Amino acid sequence: MSTGLIIALIVIVAVVVAVAAVLTLRARGPRHGASLKRRFGPEYERAVARHDGDAKAAERELSERVERHGSLQVRPLEPAERERYEARWTAAQERFVDAPREAVAEADRLIAELAGTRGFPAGGQYEEQVAALSVHHAHHVEGYRRVHRVAQAHPDGAHEGAAGTEDMREAMVEARALFEELVRPSRHDGGHRAAGERTAAPATRRDGHRAPSLLHRRQTKES
Repeated sequence: MSTGLIIALIVIVAVVVAVAAVLTLRARGPRHGASLKRRFGPEYERAVARHDGDAKAAERELSERVERHGSLQVRPLEPAERERYEARWTAAQERFVDAPREAVAEADRLIAELAGTRGFPAGGQYEEQVAALSVHHAHHVEGYRRVHRVAQAHPDGAHEGAAGTEDMREAMVEARALFEELVRPSRHDGGHRAAGERTAAPATRRDGHRAPSLLHRRQTKES
């Protein structure tokens, strides 16, 4: 076989391989996008909006997040740790009635600290921490973003009007969903189920009565 014929065969094989690769990627594209959409839910739509409707760019970003943080091993909480975090969140909710700004700031700090304790990037790396949380808690991470924005919005402590207070209340309520996800025992936490289930129910006071919800306490205060 001549050298020219060998070179021609090599070129043909290379072209066939390249075409096959392109066709494979095109075939996988929609399925890959659908998989990311299922995994990230509202976070997928948020990423697309951030990229001005460019779904491919959004999917590249989300895929990179999965590559960086998908294998992250979440550390279980000890029962005593869980109880301390739950007590601090309950205290922040109760504080909201008289000091909403301080309560929101505490909620922001608390989620950052809890996420760090569970093995996510430390709170000092906010953007990276949020990216990691979005991979494992995509349906609730926006609550953390919202409470963080509200907590950082008025660092000078300026007076908040009624609308600002309502924004803070809504941020607290939305952020609680992520807090509960992070504080709740997982299947691999050794079965401390009873302690985790308390987070899903309203807090209980020492006298045995259930504490009113954050919204109920706020409405009672204002009436």
